[in-house]
Amino acid sequence: MITYITDCHDGNARARLSTRIGALFGQAPTIVAADGPDPESFAALTLLDCLISLDLLGEAGHPTITLLNIAPRDGLWPNGVPFCFFHYGKHLVVSTFNARVLSLVRRELGIEKVHVTDIREAVTAAGFGPADVEKIAGTQFRSLWYVPLLAKWVADGHPVPATETAVPEPVDAEPVVAHVDNFGNCKLDRGLDLVVGGTLPVARRNDDGSTTVVDVTVYPHLTAVPRNSPGLVPGSSGTGFTELVIRGGSAAAEFGLRPGDPVLEAAGAQVA
Repeated sequence: MITYITDCHDGNARARLSTRIGALFGQAPTIVAADGPDPESFAALTLLDCLISLDLLGEAGHPTITLLNIAPRDGLWPNGVPFCFFHYGKHLVVSTFNARVLSLVRRELGIEKVHVTDIREAVTAAGFGPADVEKIAGTQFRSLWYVPLLAKWVADGHPVPATETAVPEPVDAEPVVAHVDNFGNCKLDRGLDLVVGGTLPVARRNDDGSTTVVDVTVYPHLTAVPRNSPGLVPGSSGTGFTELVIRGGSAAAEFGLRPGDPVLEAAGAQVA
């Protein structure tokens, strides 16, 4: 099973990724689009959720490979952020070395170190000639030409030159919306210290640009929230991460929230 979370997800990119990975592994990947206003928060939550979904199978299960590419050309690296890999049990993850993308697996799963690779060094060690090394290292589409190769080498047990590197500790920022699901539920990037029956102040963005503070009640689960009313509940993502919901409606539409937006007023809840 191969899952590829990527911000390169147009039809042309999907076709090339599926074809190359299929040729290497004998199976095409499930490609997940990291889009929207904050692809990093979506990718971080989705990576965490993919790995957590491998727990409690009731049997050994099969090894999986999760690939992740969020690589803005921000000028800090010669041709974009380097790629790294790590294991979660017997499951392999290959990712861009992006501190925010890796922040949730660090915090929730204890992935404190990863193996960072240099493309030229790794491809040379695999036996490619100088011209091919430059083609793979210098391409605009490194997540096509390099990431599947790196995953194949590591999965097959081939030695890959890499530097064990600490994942930076995330800054203790305020809770934000990591993802809005198809129901309009706002999945936060963490769990809050919820007290059932209590309330927390949530900032609603109005059409005129103003903000209204709404005291939202905490409920034990979604079905306890009154219909057409907002509520805060332990959600389905992360390790019990909090969700802002409206049962029968869209919390994102009602509160004017998008991924990356902070949720609580400054005097709001404590993080669990």
